[in-house]
Amino acid sequence: MSRPPEDYDLEIKQLAKQIRILRKQLERSEKDRAKLEDTNRIKESLLKRVICELQDSQSVLERKSLDLEQAVTKLTTMQSELVEAEKMAALGGLVAGVAHEINTPVGISITMASTLMDETQLLLKALEAGPLRRSLLNHYLQVAEESASLILSNLNRAGELVQSFKQVAVDQVASERRRFAVKPYLEEIAVSLSPQLKYTAHRLTVTGNDTIVLNNYPGAFAQVVTNLVTNSLTHAYPPQAQGHLQFDVQQCGDQVVVQYSDDGCGIPEAVLSRVFDPFFTTARDRGGTGLGLHIAYNLVTQKMQGQIDVRSQVGEGTQFILTIPLYLTGFSSSQDPEN
Repeated sequence: MSRPPEDYDLEIKQLAKQIRILRKQLERSEKDRAKLEDTNRIKESLLKRVICELQDSQSVLERKSLDLEQAVTKLTTMQSELVEAEKMAALGGLVAGVAHEINTPVGISITMASTLMDETQLLLKALEAGPLRRSLLNHYLQVAEESASLILSNLNRAGELVQSFKQVAVDQVASERRRFAVKPYLEEIAVSLSPQLKYTAHRLTVTGNDTIVLNNYPGAFAQVVTNLVTNSLTHAYPPQAQGHLQFDVQQCGDQVVVQYSDDGCGIPEAVLSRVFDPFFTTARDRGGTGLGLHIAYNLVTQKMQGQIDVRSQVGEGTQFILTIPLYLTGFSSSQDPEN
């Protein structure tokens, strides 16, 4: 049975409609494809630009990183040089102070020796001139006794200073490990520091156990002690104040505990945690470098394998507690060649 022509016309119209729809879809697809290609080209161009910028940034960062490494190395070297300079400055101050202090007894001794020489020459001339008068002999004997007494006491004083300074200075320069009695050594350091204290109203005392022997680095120990005292003299007291600086030595198990205290103005809590930081100082206008306590901290914690703590109350003074092992790690009393 044949289909009527109307059915064919309707089917042709429907096919034509579908063809138009497909053509429009194809046109849209072509437009979308063209847009996508344009977008991809733009993205590719942007990606290349970003890659180039990243490469440039990487080169810049590498240069900056190299510059930063060189700067850090230079700063580390400068810090080490400053620390060494601070150590030598402290030792130089010690030398100058002791030299000045020795000048006084030596000068007195020279004066009295000269006086004794003059009186001796007068006595010899009187003997050559004739019989010696009793009064002249008595005068000479009195001058000789006074001169000899003053010469002896002043030379003994100079000798004590030289002996104390010699041991402390040699230890600081040599930086060798040896056994030393802590309290007597502290007393020697105190003698070597006496020139710094001479023109102040402060007094320095050493108390504690006389028998404690430490197997460590006396030079580092002397440097720490000197820095602690210098820190107190610089920061703890106003001009003309009278203070008491004290070291106390005790043993706790296999460690020696050295407590240093002053009765000065104390350290505010806001800066107490920073006192061991390098270059931190509240006395920059008075020549402070901020390295004294930093050096002390490094010497105690690294060289001497101990620890240092600080306690302070404003208006009540400051206390530093040094806790140092009797024997360094890797050494024992039986291994000590000086035992």
